[in-house]
Amino acid sequence: MTPSQTPPKIQLSNRADYRENYANSVQVRVNLWDFFLMFGTVNQTSADTVSISNFEGIYLSPQQAKALHNVLTQNLSQYEATFGEIRLEAQAGQASVIQ
Repeated sequence: MTPSQTPPKIQLSNRADYRENYANSVQVRVNLWDFFLMFGTVNQTSADTVSISNFEGIYLSPQQAKALHNVLTQNLSQYEATFGEIRLEAQAGQASVIQ
């Protein structure tokens, strides 16, 4: 787009099957053609039992996954500037894995 061109107007709408949910679990699978994000909720019923109930899977192209990465990075930076650093702690027994 050249400086003299005006950006297109974006019109957002929700389909009839649109829904919103809370997820505290996201699993990612990657192959040559796409990224697959599976969203769910974690429930720990005892000290040694964790269940994850997945409710939605979304496929993204590599380009859209990178665009999502950029948007999340920008928004996380703004969030931390306002509310402070978000710290992630490794799970017990898995020093290098952050979930």
